[in-house]
Amino acid sequence: MKPTTLPVPPMIRIRPRVIGLGAALVLVAGLLAQTQPAPPPPVAPAKEHREARHGATVMDNYYWLREKSNPEVIKYLEAENAYTASLTKDLQPFADALYKEMLGRIKQTDLSVPVRRGSYLYYSRTVEGQQYPIQCRRKGSMDAPEEVLLNLNDLAKTHKFVGLGGFRVSDDQNLLAYTTDFTGFRQYSLQVKDLRTGTTLPDTIDRVTSVEWAADNKTLFLVTEDAVTKRSDQLWRHVLGSAKFEPLYQEKDDLYEIEIAKTRDKQVLFLGIESTDTTEFRYLRADRPQDSFRVMLPREKKHRYYPDHREGLFYIRTNKDAKNFRVVTAPENDPSPKSWKVFLAHRDDVRLQDIDLFQDFAVAVEKSQAVNFLRIHDFKTGAWTAIPFPEPVYSAFPGETPDFESKTFRYSYQSLITPSSVFDYDTQTGKSKLLKQQEVLGGYDPTQYVSERLWATARDGVKVPLSIVYKKGFQHNGKGPLFLYGYGSYGIGTPATFSSARLSLLDRGMAYAIAHIRGGDEMGEQWREDGMLMKKKNTFFDFIDSAEYLIQEKWTSKDRLVIEGGSAGGLLMGAVVNMRPDLFHAVHAAVPFVDVMNTMMDASLPLTTGEYLEWGNPNEKAAYDYMKTYSPYDNLEKRAYPAMLVTTSLNDSQVMYWEPAKYVARLRTLKTDQNPLLLKIKMDPAGHGGASGRYDRLKDQAFEYGWLLSQVGITR
Repeated sequence: MKPTTLPVPPMIRIRPRVIGLGAALVLVAGLLAQTQPAPPPPVAPAKEHREARHGATVMDNYYWLREKSNPEVIKYLEAENAYTASLTKDLQPFADALYKEMLGRIKQTDLSVPVRRGSYLYYSRTVEGQQYPIQCRRKGSMDAPEEVLLNLNDLAKTHKFVGLGGFRVSDDQNLLAYTTDFTGFRQYSLQVKDLRTGTTLPDTIDRVTSVEWAADNKTLFLVTEDAVTKRSDQLWRHVLGSAKFEPLYQEKDDLYEIEIAKTRDKQVLFLGIESTDTTEFRYLRADRPQDSFRVMLPREKKHRYYPDHREGLFYIRTNKDAKNFRVVTAPENDPSPKSWKVFLAHRDDVRLQDIDLFQDFAVAVEKSQAVNFLRIHDFKTGAWTAIPFPEPVYSAFPGETPDFESKTFRYSYQSLITPSSVFDYDTQTGKSKLLKQQEVLGGYDPTQYVSERLWATARDGVKVPLSIVYKKGFQHNGKGPLFLYGYGSYGIGTPATFSSARLSLLDRGMAYAIAHIRGGDEMGEQWREDGMLMKKKNTFFDFIDSAEYLIQEKWTSKDRLVIEGGSAGGLLMGAVVNMRPDLFHAVHAAVPFVDVMNTMMDASLPLTTGEYLEWGNPNEKAAYDYMKTYSPYDNLEKRAYPAMLVTTSLNDSQVMYWEPAKYVARLRTLKTDQNPLLLKIKMDPAGHGGASGRYDRLKDQAFEYGWLLSQVGITR
């Protein structure tokens, strides 16, 4: 249910929906496979569980799958994995070939673009055969000796999962505070390393979600999470060498989480307190770590504001009287609205995503028509200059420019056909310099691919943007396979980014499209609001109507359309399949938030109460009734469903493993078709994003792509 980014051979059912010789080969393979009947799927025992909700009794025969320590649960999950392995045994050579092909496009030994922090250049590098990047630095220039700050590959020798959370170097560059997770449950522990000696200090604490240094290079401020709900709720102060972690603040409202951060000018520490629709910030001078945090603006329902600091002024990005946000300034001694001066005005057609402040310039990050824009403000002249980009459909994001005094601004640019590229924009000359572009090995030629922006008309007349990419020669005759991806939640838009792995789809004649549906932020703040709470169904309708549009315009057909979504996008998958099971040929639902009612009725689960403002509070009857009409698990019926691959991890903390497990178990008892229904669950430590190692993640993606391709008759 939480954000994430993501994407059986035809043994049970013959799928003769391919063209030419390929159709004959698939038909023969299907006929041969019928001589070896597939094993029966696992059957999860039905165990009666009743709950009273709003005067009605709710039955859930698979509630018992929540019992993670129950050997019967583990046995069932392992049986599902064995079943998936059995039905995809013939697919594995194709998946292996895809993995080798995808890996062959990657420069495995590589170096990131160095980032200057004071007198040091920081970078990461990868080594062929090693799963994790190595964090390094050099003093003065890249010709200086290398210092290895952190090598996760060393930790991976004793752990199957290694996740890096916070990574903060002290202002004097002598100390590194970082956090690691070894389970995939996003449970991070703090470590502090003395970079002068290489020793790890005894200062440590568990469940850390954010950490920052004070200016004295010895005081740490850190936020920890609740042990049960995983809500970031408590702020601590710790002086290195002491045994004391001093509690400073605890947020008791379940709708809010907290985070600690420091400004680029290193002058101010901000404690951010945020719910879905309201924020409050408290601040502290970084050079006065023993002082108390002061409230900047008290929380006011539906007022979202985000402060920064420069030259004695607070710059506040606020939605007060500005739905798409504006930026105002206020003096340090009086940040109240009566002291505000407009720095960047509100615009109805542009959402102001962020403002980056430097000594001589500022950068506005804006979004309109489902693309980002970067505009530079010169504080001396007052002029605004837009950074030009060469393509109509692309993604551009601020990169790392940590030095406040920098004269250049780093940004990344990419598109569906242009590999990720790192630029430095010189604010004095107005020119951008390409520092590095992702190498795609094997002779990638971007001129052989086409990227377009399409607009689908939703059932209520709203125009929904779609980004599409395909290889030249793709025929718009309704016979081509098409991969449609969607998310549409939390105000998180889906950018049009490059993927070298995706070339394995495009080169096999499959088009790839992103439906920028309501619930994201692609078309402004109203776009987000029109896809949440009691308008959530717009998200699902937009995706269905986008699919109908692609079929109507002969980009594909129902029996050539495959779809994918993960996390809240997995909810999208479950909802649209229930609403229109005839429309989609095959579905990959990754870590899907499909058991909406049971999860949102259980306040003890991680992240639940904080998301009442996103989905609704089902303890309220009106919200309960509305949410129940789209909850995938609750709306499964006895009918035919598309082929489905459901993937998850046993240690996922954002969507608990039992949601997809229960969904598959119940769907098996209801589906009337012979299409494959597969559950693939990582039993070893893994998280919401799957495996932590880069090779392991790529193998998973190769399998998922291979399965989706096989469902439209492409197996080589």
